[in-house]
Amino acid sequence: MKKAPLMSVFAKDVDPNNAWAEYPRPQMERKEWQSLNGLWGFQPLFTDKAGLPEDVYGLEILVPFPVESALSGIMEDYRRFAYKRTFTVPSNWKERRLLLHFEAVDCECEVFVNGQSVGTHAGGYEPFSFDVTNYLTAEGEQELVVKVYDPTDYGNYARGKQTLFPGGIMYTSTSGIWQSVWMEPVEDVYIENYTVVPDVDNSSVTVKVNVKGNQAAKAVIAVKDGDKVVSKAETVVSEKATISVPDAKLWSPDSPFLYDLDITLVDGEENVDAVKGYFGMRKISLGKVGDYTKMFLNNEPLFHMGPLDQGFWPDGLYTAPTDAAMLYDIEMTKQMGFNMIRKHIKIEPRRWYYHCDRLGLLVSQDMPSPNSYSSITPPALDKTKFKKELRAMIDNLYNSPCIIMWVLFNESQARHDVESLVKYIKMVDPSRLANQDSQYGVHSTYVGDVWDIHHYPNPAYVSCANKNLANVCGEYGGLKFKVDGHTWGAGDWGYATMNSRQELMDTYEAYVFDLIKFSSAFGMGGAVYTQTTDVEIEINGLITYDRAVVKVDVPKLAEINKRLTNIVYQKDTIIPTAVDGGTMWKMTTTQPSTDWFKPEFDDSSWKEKKSGFGTSNTPN
Repeated sequence: MKKAPLMSVFAKDVDPNNAWAEYPRPQMERKEWQSLNGLWGFQPLFTDKAGLPEDVYGLEILVPFPVESALSGIMEDYRRFAYKRTFTVPSNWKERRLLLHFEAVDCECEVFVNGQSVGTHAGGYEPFSFDVTNYLTAEGEQELVVKVYDPTDYGNYARGKQTLFPGGIMYTSTSGIWQSVWMEPVEDVYIENYTVVPDVDNSSVTVKVNVKGNQAAKAVIAVKDGDKVVSKAETVVSEKATISVPDAKLWSPDSPFLYDLDITLVDGEENVDAVKGYFGMRKISLGKVGDYTKMFLNNEPLFHMGPLDQGFWPDGLYTAPTDAAMLYDIEMTKQMGFNMIRKHIKIEPRRWYYHCDRLGLLVSQDMPSPNSYSSITPPALDKTKFKKELRAMIDNLYNSPCIIMWVLFNESQARHDVESLVKYIKMVDPSRLANQDSQYGVHSTYVGDVWDIHHYPNPAYVSCANKNLANVCGEYGGLKFKVDGHTWGAGDWGYATMNSRQELMDTYEAYVFDLIKFSSAFGMGGAVYTQTTDVEIEINGLITYDRAVVKVDVPKLAEINKRLTNIVYQKDTIIPTAVDGGTMWKMTTTQPSTDWFKPEFDDSSWKEKKSGFGTSNTPN
């Protein structure tokens, strides 16, 4: 590997012979599969007419790390390039069809097997597959070549915070294969995918199995609690099956219970395919607490408190060094007392959502923008392409119980056709909330489910004319605290400077006190703190970019956060949450100061309410 300006503590665990060896698709697992990650040949290409380079792959790259990353072994910028490797089909697979899977390639690619093009794909975030059976030779090694084009700033594909000109809040780009490549055998008739929709109110789940091949085949679906079969159903694959889940164990951050799902495909009298998956029984909705609209989970209001998580790594960029490294960020978020994550204009590997599913973290999922902040004028927006990639994101992650909201735009980047696109999201997925725009200003439309404002460094509340939207502060914080020896470079960007760990903790606690006031007095239902880790020259993370130093007192931060996430709502009153040794306090009717409420104070909305969220250093 090359050496980046900063290497993560997980870089030492990267093994070229065992790179990202975990099963890539946890919600639809087959027994037989083979990873194609590892060392591939690599060759830059310099024109769009370049064909398949013959025997000139003088470089090696470690898949699945981006070309620009240190872990790839390349760490250079190329807009066009090609990969090559060989593989052998296991002898017991040869009477079946072979599917070749790419979890993500940024952003346009063409795939060749034994010199023949098997297909193309455009879009850098979603998985895609090719049936390569007809391109294989009868015996021996098979040659696989992947040609890639990634324009980054000069294209109009979704790209999030990537740029060819890093600086400030924009970061080093990711190009090429950046998630796992793998293959698996299937029969002529096989399960292509399935959708699962839980119905908490009726203690049931609806499953639709989609099949490649005979649409008259039958699916046998078993819902399991461990080894125990809870219920079972059989249906023709072209129809939905509604399956009873009596006395359902509900999924939540405090109790992230997952039911297993076994699906067997029967063609005639023969079992031709079988996959294992899982789902969570949970319901996401809006509801009223007094005069205010709140976000509800399983028919109960819940304050959503989480960090902005950008998913960047100093040595792997978009790709964590290992699955364990990726899991570390999620586990630390949980330990810090957060109950949600805002996944910021990036879509992660499917295993990331699996970890959130099983650990119990709500996810507010951003749609990556095709023209985030850039030093050049981006090309014209392609609305058709944007909608296609939006649909691909929803389809890809549809079954993950952790996802509770789709965020259409961030800070008006590429903002267009808001009302029609929100309607489209709700049509494709009526089971989740839709956020029209997580942004710093006042929206021009009142559509979707959420009214979301950004304010730095302290959180703020802005009233919304539409009282049927849940009010959240979608970004605040950004407190920069530099840890010498653990920074990307000379830059030290952030919104407010903290000179010590104690100052960081005290300021964080004061901001949570503000959020408590917003929640109790004005019905605010959620907040997002910037951010989980430092990213390049941004040093406003709770953890350093190399994941070597946690900047905060984790148990104390958890106690502070739980003052919000443990709020119990009863009609229009907030019930105190007991904290061992804590002193209860009562919200006064004093008008709040303008530094934490804007744009103006509405006396009629300030009600005396009981509040008790443990101790606070902030005078009441």
